[in-house]
Amino acid sequence: MKRLWYYPLLASLLIACTDNAATSSDENGDNTEPIAIDDSSSNGDSTDTSDTSSTSENQINELPSITHRTVTEMDTPLLNSYPETVYYEVFVRAFADSNGDGIGDLKGLTENLDYIKELGAEGIWLMPINPSPSYHGYDVTDYYGINEEYGTLDDFKELLRTAEEMDLKIIMDYVVNHSSYDHPWFMDAISNEDSDYRDWYIWADEETNLSERGEWGQSYWHGTAPNQYMSVFWDRMPDLNLDNEEVRQELIDIGDYWLSMGVDGFRLDAAKHIFPSENEKSVAWWQEFRAEMEQRHEDVFLLGEVWDVPAVVGPYLDDALHATFNFNLAEELLSAARSERGSRLVSSHLAVLERYEEYSDTYIDATFLTNHDIDRVMSQLQGNEDRAKMAASLLLTLPGAPFVYYGEELGMEGRKPDEHIREPFIWGEGEKETDWIAARHPLEEDKSVASQMEEEGSMWRHYQTWMHLRRQQEALLTGDLEEAPTENENVISFKRESEDQSLYVYHNMSSEEVEVADVSGTHFLFADSDEARMDANTLILPPYSSAIIEE
Repeated sequence: MKRLWYYPLLASLLIACTDNAATSSDENGDNTEPIAIDDSSSNGDSTDTSDTSSTSENQINELPSITHRTVTEMDTPLLNSYPETVYYEVFVRAFADSNGDGIGDLKGLTENLDYIKELGAEGIWLMPINPSPSYHGYDVTDYYGINEEYGTLDDFKELLRTAEEMDLKIIMDYVVNHSSYDHPWFMDAISNEDSDYRDWYIWADEETNLSERGEWGQSYWHGTAPNQYMSVFWDRMPDLNLDNEEVRQELIDIGDYWLSMGVDGFRLDAAKHIFPSENEKSVAWWQEFRAEMEQRHEDVFLLGEVWDVPAVVGPYLDDALHATFNFNLAEELLSAARSERGSRLVSSHLAVLERYEEYSDTYIDATFLTNHDIDRVMSQLQGNEDRAKMAASLLLTLPGAPFVYYGEELGMEGRKPDEHIREPFIWGEGEKETDWIAARHPLEEDKSVASQMEEEGSMWRHYQTWMHLRRQQEALLTGDLEEAPTENENVISFKRESEDQSLYVYHNMSSEEVEVADVSGTHFLFADSDEARMDANTLILPPYSSAIIEE
């Protein structure tokens, strides 16, 4: 599968990755045993090792070259591959407070960009930061402004400047489908049938079916005659009329405004609801928007929320959106973690990717486990940390651009209503923790950032390990996906292959040790457990662990 933004890794970086890992492990005393390297590969023997079935002559090294202890200590720089990279989703209100008012703000985020960088992300998705009467911000009253509870426009510009210095990309939520009821456009339109903004919204007439319902049974029409207006989501979110050329041009101008300021792209909310039940018209709008954005900013990244089956999602990748969130995969990843098996996960995922390729050969699959609209991972998995770790390992080894929702790296819990899947981030440092809402799912003090960063085996260290490893290995970052099944239903395995690297990935999803016979590859590259090992060409994986063999 061809990629539009593809950054091939020099062969020397791949060599340095292995060499530096071994050196770091030795110098820091992290391994109690030396790495066992097959003599045939280190004494000048030119025996062909491509036939991995010859276990007596071509044994894979017994222990991995890189471990969960050494992966973040290597000198190998993390690869930058925006927009096909690792992202971190931030709800500013809940993240970090800089002024003591209990509400997260832009200065608090700026002051803690180093945390996101250290975790291993290259991109940041900001939930809405525009002025809004709602805590979440998805009903905007000023598309050119900043929510005063979060700071000022200058604060945002400082965030962008600092992020650029740190090689961090910023994409922001852009709510195109609707405005706030309190937006001056709508206030003027509903108060005056002759308003210049009247046709910026959608009004019922004598032919309108006022009993029409949306796809989840909600009412479309709100208000009283002659001011009955359309709203897909909520009566405080009146839909904009994108049949109106003036509205489309205004939305294009708003996009240009933020991109010109330094924003790198947009997460486009409710992208399929622009014209409800008219996907072709919605796709046509996004094609127009993309063409206009790329004409002004050729490197813009447009990521859309199209929450539907792949057959509906696919056309949105046809010169419309660069990427869409893969909601199907998110469910399958958590299902695999919950059931501790997933023999059909890879083949099912490949079928989805093949469908997407019918519409684009440059699309990016935006993968994730959960987000601000979905119960948190630890809550869905009933607090089982081992299964949550395996879900993360899967996410960060499959292709695409993985998004990590803030707090998942701590094992935060949260169930709907939405406010309680958006609770304050747990720093373990009181002065910057927010208290915008009383948490129903508080973490113990030893699960805070401050504690977990120092704790070997913590959820935070697990996420950091896999995020760094992904950005160190070209094949994990940008490689294609191929099936590489085993006979064990508790093992999810696959091949990731880029131009210069091939990796076989093995995940033991279960609570039992497993043996994988006749593994492919020639070099035991990585394992996230000290007990993982090779015995001839059999890979022995402890419970809830993963390993990577390089071809």
